Amino acid sequence: MSWWKYSVLALAVAGTVHAKEDDNKKWDVNNAPGEKATVSLDTRTGTWMTVDVSPDGKQIVFDLLGDLYVMPIGGGDAKALTHSMAWEMQARFSPDGKKITYMSDAGGGDNIWVMNADGSDAKAVTSEDFRLLNNPVWHPNGEYIAARKHYTGTRSLGSGEIWLYHVSGGKGVQLNEKPNWQKDLGEPAFSPDGRYVYFSQDTTAGKSFEYNKDSNKQIFQIFRMDLGNGSVEPFVSGAGGAVRPTPSPDGNYLAFVRRVRNQSTLFLKDLRSGREFPVWDKLERDMQEAWSVHGVYPAFDWTPDSKHIVVWAQGKIWKVDWQQKTATDIAFSVKDSREVRNAVRFDTPVAPDQFDVKQLRWVNVSPKGDKVIYSALGYLYVKDLPNGTPKRLTKQDKHFEYFPSFSRDGKELVYVSWTDADMGSVRKLNLSSGRDTVLVKAPGKYSEPKFSPDGKSVVFVKSKGGYLTSPWHALETGVYVVSADGKGEPKRITEEGAAPQFAASSDAVYVTRAGVNNEVDWYSKLVRIDLSGGDAVTASKETEIAKSEFASEFALSPDGKWLAFVERFHAYVTPLPQTGKPLSIGPKMDALPVKQLDVNAGEYIHFSGDSQKVHFALGDQLFTGELKNAFAFVPGAPKELPKASDSGIKIGFQQTADKPKAMTAISGGKIVTMNGDEVIDNGTILIENNRIVAIGSTAAMSIPADAVQIDASGKTIIPGLIDVHWHGGMGEDEIIPQQSWVNYASLAFGVTTIHDPSND
Repeated sequence: MSWWKYSVLALAVAGTVHAKEDDNKKWDVNNAPGEKATVSLDTRTGTWMTVDVSPDGKQIVFDLLGDLYVMPIGGGDAKALTHSMAWEMQARFSPDGKKITYMSDAGGGDNIWVMNADGSDAKAVTSEDFRLLNNPVWHPNGEYIAARKHYTGTRSLGSGEIWLYHVSGGKGVQLNEKPNWQKDLGEPAFSPDGRYVYFSQDTTAGKSFEYNKDSNKQIFQIFRMDLGNGSVEPFVSGAGGAVRPTPSPDGNYLAFVRRVRNQSTLFLKDLRSGREFPVWDKLERDMQEAWSVHGVYPAFDWTPDSKHIVVWAQGKIWKVDWQQKTATDIAFSVKDSREVRNAVRFDTPVAPDQFDVKQLRWVNVSPKGDKVIYSALGYLYVKDLPNGTPKRLTKQDKHFEYFPSFSRDGKELVYVSWTDADMGSVRKLNLSSGRDTVLVKAPGKYSEPKFSPDGKSVVFVKSKGGYLTSPWHALETGVYVVSADGKGEPKRITEEGAAPQFAASSDAVYVTRAGVNNEVDWYSKLVRIDLSGGDAVTASKETEIAKSEFASEFALSPDGKWLAFVERFHAYVTPLPQTGKPLSIGPKMDALPVKQLDVNAGEYIHFSGDSQKVHFALGDQLFTGELKNAFAFVPGAPKELPKASDSGIKIGFQQTADKPKAMTAISGGKIVTMNGDEVIDNGTILIENNRIVAIGSTAAMSIPADAVQIDASGKTIIPGLIDVHWHGGMGEDEIIPQQSWVNYASLAFGVTTIHDPSND
C-alpha cells in the first residue's frame, strides 16, 4: 500500500461510494435489499431523544428509534408521524404550529424535510448528497430554517457550519464558517425576535480534535451571531463549557447545558442581568469530550409561557420548573413496529488449524510474466504463474523481508530486510543461485528499492522512522542510489521523495512527492530527476511530469510511454507524452484518454516488461489488464473492448496457525462468566493449548502440577471483546506533515518494530 493512501481515506471513501453507484439502481432507503422482518416495539423509555413543544403548548413531538411521535403535553400514548425504514429525528414545530421540520435520510442522505403537523405531505427542503445536514430550527417568521451542515476533512467526523434555507428549497445561505476542519460547531437556535442565532462551538486550543479533554475546564462555548451585521460574540463561557443554547419565548432567558464536574446540568442565563445559574442537575452526560455531529445534547424546548422546560434525560421526558428547580416525569408510551433487515453474517471458525494468507504486500510480477513475488507473514514468497504453488523464496529466519522488486531481466531481485536489533539493510538476491548480496550495510530504515534499467544501480528510500522505531541511524534521509554490485557507497539523489522508479533510461529517476496545502487540499506529483555522471548524487535537473489531487501511486511503463496510477483505490492507465509541462491526471481527465482497469479496487500497480500489460493486486488476487483491451487505438485491439474482470488469479496460500502447547491456569481473580449473572469472586480459568477447558472456583478446581500459573489476584477477567481497536503508538490517525511522509510510509505500510514498547 502506498505511503499516503491511508491519509486520504476519509476523502476517498465518499468519492468511491458515489462512483460505484449504478444510475439505474439508485439506493432506496425504504426499500433496502435483504430479507424483511418486522419487530414489535412497546416502550416507555428512549435514548437521546430530541423533544419540542407545540406553539400552543398542547403537544410534544419527539424522536424514537428513527421515527417521529406526537403526544399531549401531559403525556400518554404517542402517535407515530413517520413510519418507515428511513431515519427521522430532531423534529421542530413551525412558529404557527402547522408544520414540522426534521432531519431524514429518506432521499439517500441526511437532509432537512418539512411535513404537516399531522405527518402528511412530507417534502425535502434540501438535497445535499455529501455535506449532510442536521439540527434544523425554524426562523421565527416561519419562512426559513437554519441547520448545521457537516464538513469532513482528513479525519472521519469533522466540523460544522450553520446554513439558512428558505422553506421552499434552494442551495441555502451560509451564516458562519467552520472554525477549522476538526473542531465542532452546531446546535443553532434563533432568538424569539429573529435578530440573533446562537450556536455552540468547540473552542479548545489547536486545530486538531483531541480525545480525553478536561470537561472541568472549558471545551465548548456558546456564541451569538447578530444577523443584522454578521458580528459574532462569545456569549456563554467558563468552566464546564456550554452547549445546546435554547432561548425562552419571552426573550428573557437562555437555557443551556453545562458540566458541573461529572454531572451535565441544565442552566439558565438571565439575558437582562447576565446571571447564570443551575436549575436541574439530573441530565444525562453530554458529549463535550467526544465528536458530536448531531449535537452535544439532544434539543429541548420551553413551554410557551416560559415557565417550564421540556427535556429528555434518564430515558424519559421531563417538565422542569426552573423557578422551583424541580422536574416532573411526562410519561409516554410507544406501541409500534419496525421493519428491519436480517444482518448479513458469515461463519467465522475460532482458531482454525489453517488460515488463508490474504494480506500480500508489494506484489510484483516478473517482466516476462512467468512468476509473481510478494511479502507475506514477514517473508518473501514466489509463485509460478498461473498455476504454481507459492513457496518461500529464502530459508533464512534472521530478518524480515519487505519491498521486493524484479530487475528488468527478471534474473535478480532487490528487497529490504528488518530486525529490531540490527534495523534494516538493502539486499540483492540472485534468483538462480540464491546468492544474497547486501548493498547497503549501514543500519537504517529503508524501503522501496528499485533496479535501474541497465541493472547497474539500485535506488531506495531512507527514512527517519519514529513512533515505535528508534530515532538512531536516521540522519540525511531521502532517496538514494547505490551500485548493484554491492561495492559502492550509497549516494543521496534528493532529500524529498518516495517510490523511486525508472522508465526507459537509467539516467533519470522518478520520485513521488506530496503534501498538503491545507487539511483537505492534498497533492501528489511525479518528478523526474536527471542524473549527471550515471549514478552520481548530483541532480542536474528536476522536471515535474504529472500531478494529481488524489493519486496515491504512480507507475511508469518500461518504455516510458504510459503512466498508470491509483486514485481512490482504483487503478487507471493513460498515455504519457513528453511535453515539458506537468500532466494533470485523474479519472475524469480530458486532455488524454484514460481507462479504469479494475472493477472493485487495486494497488501495487506496475507494468509488464514489454509495457503492454498493467498488473495490480487486490488482497490475494492478481489482476492483469492489457493495453489493447483498454484502448481501441492500441495495435491488436479487438473491435469491441472487453469489460474489466472482477476476478483475478489467486496467488495467496494457506498457513498452519501457531498454537501454544501448554496447560495454563489463571487464578485468584474475579471472573465474569456470562453464565447468566454468575460471577466467581476467586476463580480459576484452566486453558489447555488454545482452548478453555474449565472455569470454576479456585478452591474446587484441580490444577495440573505442570500448569503455567498466572496470578490474577485483585483483577477482574471478562470474556473477550470483539471488534475493538486501538489508537496506539503507531500514530495511525495522525495528520502527516508535508516533510514527514516518508517516515509514515515505512511505519504504517512497511517497516516497524516487532515489539511495541508502549504495551510494557
